[in-house]
Amino acid sequence: MTTVIFVHGTGIREREYNETFQIIEQKIHAQRPDIKVSPCLWGVFGAKFNNNRASVPLENATLALSPGEEDAEIVLWGQLYRDPLYELRLLSLKPVEAGNLFGEEPGDILQSRVASLTPGSQLEAKLQEAGIAEVFEPAREAVIHSEPYHQALLTVSESDLSEYYAPVARAVVAQAMFISEQQEKFPPILTDAQLRDEVVELLTLALGEVELGLVGWLLRPFVELAQYGGTNYVRGNRLELTDKISPMPGDILLYQTRGEKIRAFIQQQIIQAEPPVVLIAHSLGGIACVDLLVQQQLSQVELLVTVGSQAPFLYEINALYSLEYGQLLPEHFPQWLNIYDLRDFLSYVGNRIFPERVQDVRVDSRQPFPRSHGAYWTNAKTWEAIISRLP
Repeated sequence: MTTVIFVHGTGIREREYNETFQIIEQKIHAQRPDIKVSPCLWGVFGAKFNNNRASVPLENATLALSPGEEDAEIVLWGQLYRDPLYELRLLSLKPVEAGNLFGEEPGDILQSRVASLTPGSQLEAKLQEAGIAEVFEPAREAVIHSEPYHQALLTVSESDLSEYYAPVARAVVAQAMFISEQQEKFPPILTDAQLRDEVVELLTLALGEVELGLVGWLLRPFVELAQYGGTNYVRGNRLELTDKISPMPGDILLYQTRGEKIRAFIQQQIIQAEPPVVLIAHSLGGIACVDLLVQQQLSQVELLVTVGSQAPFLYEINALYSLEYGQLLPEHFPQWLNIYDLRDFLSYVGNRIFPERVQDVRVDSRQPFPRSHGAYWTNAKTWEAIISRLP
């Protein structure tokens, strides 16, 4: 029986690992139920504070993040992930037109439709599939009680009423994703751009037959506004920020200095597995697997799949632990499939570095960085590449 072992990347601990492992297991068993999928949670040896964060200055810090120069929709979602009300804030800047003194205002119509919406069966099913059905109502309530939403209502005119439904739908969906992450849940919608867009489309259509793209008034200035930062700031207590971000660089530094324990743990999982073995390794996990398979002849491993990994980059700059630049991969090294995404700036190609030893496959998550780095597992192209090569 073929055994697939999933080796995670940097910054991952048990909670996040289990969420991803379940997705990978489901994707594989959907097409190859005969395969055993086994865990390899090396994060138990990952970086941690050994003296209760004594090295962290107790001061507030601000971390500013700037979006990349991507197409407008992806830049937009990059903003919405950080601030679900971002698009509504921009709409609130639109000039206010004279209203109808005697009739119902367009903003009232919009508010009525958003507040009274009851998801139909198709939308409800898609919300369940996306994993945000339980937080849909709290997300809608958060949006319609927000100041940016009420300010945006004032700018609605009869001629562009229909253009507001899509921004409101995106705000609600982004808010639902934000709530899920705050609750430390990781539903599929967090990484699956197609699923995200399907939910937005159904929600928009439920509000009215409208255009799904960016509002015309926003389209021209949007990317410029986004690139200058807008509300693109993350503020918080230094300790809280350190707790959140330190596992990722910490694991990298730990591996580069004391990675033998991590490699030994991966090797033990391979030895215990029923051959043939396939390693699916993400990010730093891919580096560790390359180092291990260069150093050790593990004949039971028939295929290495690196996903969003940096091993070719480290080799090129002569920083790969197991192999100096100019040395060849050993003959015992298994087949190597490398999956990358041009939107994932932590992914690299290997065929030009190791000619005829690596097969590169490009996928497109349609997600902005850094979310693109974790979006491989819900991407159909990823699994088309992997499943066809499993022994």
